Amino acid sequence: MAIPGNLLSATTSEIDPNTSGWVQKLNATLSKGTGGRVGDGCLVVRSVAAGETQARTVSSYAVTPGTVYYAFSDAAGASSTAERIGIRWMSNVATEISITWSVSTAAASASWHRVSVAGQAPVGATQAQVVLSATEPGAAVNHFWENVYFGLPIRTTGNLLDFNTESTEVDASGWAAVVNATISRQVPVVNWASTQYLAGGHTLAMTAIAAGNASVLATARPTVTPGVEYLAYCYLQPPTLASTAWIELRFYDINDNQVAVQRSTLAPPGTGMYRQRASLVAPANAATCSVAAGLDSASAGQVLRLETVVVTVAPKFAAGSILTYSAASFEQAGASGWTTTSGVATLARTTPWGLSFFEGAYSLAVSSATATASTIRSGRFSGVVAGENFRAQILAHPAAGSWSSVTIRIRWFDASNNDLGASTGNAFTLPGSSWYLLPSDAVAPANATQAAVELVATAAATSSVLHIDQAALWQVLPQTAVEAVDSGGYIQLTLRELTLDYELTVWRLQADGSRALVRGPSGLIDRQVITSDIMVIEDHEAPLNTQVRYYIEQYAPGSLTVASTRSSERVTLTLDDFNLCWLKDPGNPQRNMRVMVRQAPDWSRPIEQASFVVRGRRNKVTLSGRRQGLEGDLVLLTQSDEERAALHLLLDSGNTLLWQAVPGMGVADMYVAVGQVPEARVSPLAQEQWREWTLPLTEQDLPVTVGVNGAAGRTWQDVVTEFATCQDVLDTYATCEALLLDRRG
Repeated sequence: MAIPGNLLSATTSEIDPNTSGWVQKLNATLSKGTGGRVGDGCLVVRSVAAGETQARTVSSYAVTPGTVYYAFSDAAGASSTAERIGIRWMSNVATEISITWSVSTAAASASWHRVSVAGQAPVGATQAQVVLSATEPGAAVNHFWENVYFGLPIRTTGNLLDFNTESTEVDASGWAAVVNATISRQVPVVNWASTQYLAGGHTLAMTAIAAGNASVLATARPTVTPGVEYLAYCYLQPPTLASTAWIELRFYDINDNQVAVQRSTLAPPGTGMYRQRASLVAPANAATCSVAAGLDSASAGQVLRLETVVVTVAPKFAAGSILTYSAASFEQAGASGWTTTSGVATLARTTPWGLSFFEGAYSLAVSSATATASTIRSGRFSGVVAGENFRAQILAHPAAGSWSSVTIRIRWFDASNNDLGASTGNAFTLPGSSWYLLPSDAVAPANATQAAVELVATAAATSSVLHIDQAALWQVLPQTAVEAVDSGGYIQLTLRELTLDYELTVWRLQADGSRALVRGPSGLIDRQVITSDIMVIEDHEAPLNTQVRYYIEQYAPGSLTVASTRSSERVTLTLDDFNLCWLKDPGNPQRNMRVMVRQAPDWSRPIEQASFVVRGRRNKVTLSGRRQGLEGDLVLLTQSDEERAALHLLLDSGNTLLWQAVPGMGVADMYVAVGQVPEARVSPLAQEQWREWTLPLTEQDLPVTVGVNGAAGRTWQDVVTEFATCQDVLDTYATCEALLLDRRG
């Protein structure tokens, strides 16, 4: 799969089908090897003699001075050699200005591992090349490279921290020692998945100066909103199995005084890379935040490594859930606010990291020493509306012994924390040892403003253990909702309670029984993998003034059988004025516009024909191809300079467009290609803004693979994090659309 944003071609990145994207630079011969990670091919760099070998990209790639660029590759070599990767900066006359090198790997490895580097293009640089380097002990030693990337930095969408603080790929300037520590960058040998593009080679290495506690702190202070829960996480690599390694999310007031902190301690199963999470609601006086990490009771010289450090708004396991992430995920030490209100059950976070989880790395362990019932309850959470239906839901996994039943219910409280009683709940039997989804619905009673998730778990044997994960409590909204947005020319379809990792197909059905697939970000939504339990789809190709509904199918991964279906209500997208029509770009709905029709096309249908005169016969013999689609001129009017500019933008791309007129005007919805377009004034008056456009239309087929462009999860917070000033944004993006789509000039 192509790496998003990669300036390198697929052949250069994946070394398939050949090595044509690479050339030797120093002491090397190149060939294509097998056993690659992305496809079978890989680049073999073979040393001619002992010493450093180098290979570089054949092509140079345009860069802008002052902009940070990023390169990485997966590498594997002989057991006695390490490697590094570099960005070679070139002038406009192809002269080398400098090379920005990564730190060499800390050890050699014959297994695939990641190396990477990032740096700012220097003054005078107009192009760059990627350079791969290894120092070999002798002649005829092979080094292997594949999965190569060069382009703009790849960062976690939604991260409040900048790219260098997250990745340490440029330098370690985003971090400061707090106590008993020095900071450096190291490249340990880590076998990341080939598609784990957020993980690079460099890690932040904290070294304890002396025995005792040691810690470091990110110097960035991104702003936060009081009352919002934030999540900090990173990969930690502890020095020993017995290490006490931790990450902290810290909040500061406007004067940079620390006002709150949440620590999350790693329970390592080894000395690899383990993602650890800490979450906390920003207090009322919080203005900024940061991330700290460290070791308790460290020995002198011990090293803690950090990779992919992120602070972001904490997610919800169900859209609208009122439970905090900490209470729902159990990623921090302890029971995350859950208590045993009756019975003998004890509560604790599972240990070690990765022992049992459905999300993250931990779950809540409910341990019953006797074969009795225990009641376990979460903390209270506000957000309840009396008279509305709410759903409590958990995932449960019998880990030891047996459980005769688990009842899930909701306990209600008023604004004064008075107990209003619990719902009846649903009782479940857990026949095996899988993860089971346990939901229960109830209507909030009068005066209820708060609620808690409550479990009654009955052990059927002594020493029984039940693991709980992904708790949620939310107001139940319609699973499927539709709304016609007439002003925008689209129907909004909202799908809730989708099953993660299942595959989704969405059909648009008309009253005459015809149906068509609906378009999404990756093209027509046909067996697309579900990545969120809620999906909002804007159907910009819905017909005008025609009643439609939507039919949704979910499939288990890889299955050919429909697992579940649902349908929407009927809805009609309206265009009242028959003098208007819609012109739409299916892949760029932000360009769609409603325009005035001056004259509809007079259609022609061309056909390829050849006529032959047969001697002695009166009539010619004519051989014909198939008659082609409609062709004709659509004459439009724009009424202002703004409309004129918008129509130029719509036509600039040359994409296939969708033309929609009001039904009854003698033309159906039609996909069209637009030829050369004259733009004429409607009067000789110089300040006249009206324009007459003649659009030569040629009928086209439905574009199947075109996906709907969008922000891909980016928000204004990402823009604020990446750019220091508004001028930086203006210098980077030519238009608002370029900002939306992150297309940098």
